Amino acid sequence: MRWQGRRQSKNVEDRRSGGGGRGRRVAVGGGIGTIIVVIIALLLGENPMQLMQQVETNPGFQQAQTQYQTSAPEDELGQFASVVLADTEDVWRKLFREQLGKTYRPTTLVLFKGQDRSACGFASAATGPFYCPGDEKVYIDLIFYDELKRKFNAPGDFALAYVLAHEVGHHIQNQLGISGQVHQARGQVSKAEYNDLSVRLELQADFLAGVWAHHADKENNILERGDLEEAINAANAIGDDRLQKQAQGYVVPDSFTHGTSAQRMRWFTLGYETGDMSQGDTFNARSL
Repeated sequence: MRWQGRRQSKNVEDRRSGGGGRGRRVAVGGGIGTIIVVIIALLLGENPMQLMQQVETNPGFQQAQTQYQTSAPEDELGQFASVVLADTEDVWRKLFREQLGKTYRPTTLVLFKGQDRSACGFASAATGPFYCPGDEKVYIDLIFYDELKRKFNAPGDFALAYVLAHEVGHHIQNQLGISGQVHQARGQVSKAEYNDLSVRLELQADFLAGVWAHHADKENNILERGDLEEAINAANAIGDDRLQKQAQGYVVPDSFTHGTSAQRMRWFTLGYETGDMSQGDTFNARSL
């Protein structure tokens, strides 16, 4: 991805020297680590939420009271993430105005190391990147970039760009009231039906990441040879079916929450090819 020397976002909180924040709401797009924790809980016959709470209340976690200010990252990977965020701001401001007749409100990217707190509760490198609607921020420990390469065999800077754009997609869903409607259904529909809604929410975020890539490349010529393949490979690597197969040797479709590898690749590609937000209604799609 062509990013050096380009604008960095001012909406970045670099907390890597310490962690902090308070509060708790349900995070959207919980990372790969969250999926693995849920799988382990199911295998052990445990309540996934209780297991997550046990991890969250680990006595080794120290909660700081620091009020963080936005700051420009000094390291190369942090700068890259900041440029990607700036690109999402430019694209979504324009598309909200042109395609929706609305004003886009940017999210804030929080860079942390090891563990931190969000308005949605505990954040750690193990849970992976996620978006918290409670404070409208995207959280990521950039060690995830190394995990994409080593653990998921999905190398390349545009693989990380896709992940960040996916989480920003959840911010868009939050602004449009889509994620709120999905979360209101919790407890009102069956577990299988709610999982299906969660999958559709995640696939729409993949679609929005593709829409971003379409317009960012059109405006700034950001894509280099192989970049799209990196994003699609990342989408393939973090599909529910592939992760479950790796973790337990078999898949349980009714427990999917993010979509299969094929579905994630398909919706990202559709977003990239069309660049049209109206094509991403995963909730009314007959086939995912």
